[in-house]
Amino acid sequence: MNKVLFIIFFLFSSQLNAIEFKGKFIQGHFILGKTDPDTKIIIDKKKVKVSKDGYFAFGIEKDRKLDIVITEGNKIIIKKIKKRKYIIQKIEGLPKKKVTPPEEFYARIKRENKLIGEARKIESNLSFFKEKFIIPVDDSIITGVYGSQRILNGIPKWPHYGLDFAQKKGTPIKAMNNGIITLAEKDLFYTGTTLIFDHGHGISTLYMHMDKIFVNKGDHVKKGDIVGTVGTSGRSTGPHLDIRLNWFGIRLDPKTILDIK
Repeated sequence: MNKVLFIIFFLFSSQLNAIEFKGKFIQGHFILGKTDPDTKIIIDKKKVKVSKDGYFAFGIEKDRKLDIVITEGNKIIIKKIKKRKYIIQKIEGLPKKKVTPPEEFYARIKRENKLIGEARKIESNLSFFKEKFIIPVDDSIITGVYGSQRILNGIPKWPHYGLDFAQKKGTPIKAMNNGIITLAEKDLFYTGTTLIFDHGHGISTLYMHMDKIFVNKGDHVKKGDIVGTVGTSGRSTGPHLDIRLNWFGIRLDPKTILDIK
């Protein structure tokens, strides 16, 4: 009898401690995981932080084809990655210097890319990534989506890794989640007036092409705080907010953290 009870208890405990995932194993998607707080989690070969209440996060590259290997303690989990199709987006009428920047801007662009890259490397103990994100601009229209191949003035460029919310210049922009400002720049060549928010464990969001910003690097912001206004700074053809989602250097689809179909 005691042996039977022990087996039932063991199976029940194992189910309680089983790893859980919220999100789809599809190219470009954000995945939220839940496990025992004392469990070691490795995504492929990278050890990831687990919060005090057992949450962790990671993302899947835009064009990943290989299965993802998740190690939970001594257990190995293999997840197949579903492929997606991306659209082609043509943009005409851009100034030539915005399509192919003159050589005198190369050093500036390299310096600015380094600033952004350093902010995306941050691996803090914040755990805001597990909370619900909100849409940053009210009553806006989505004019650009993640993964679309942009052809600028007939020249194929890098895919678009963001989500564009079109609204009139000066429209208030809200913080999508709690976080800390890790970058606040008013005049970057490509992205214009730019903010980066750290939400913890390598998860960051970026706001680009803004008109004004009301926060500074190091500020703690709360979900829903007004952090700036819509603009058309940097390489932009009209007023909108371009948002990005990153897991360290991996660019993810912002739609996967928002209630947008």
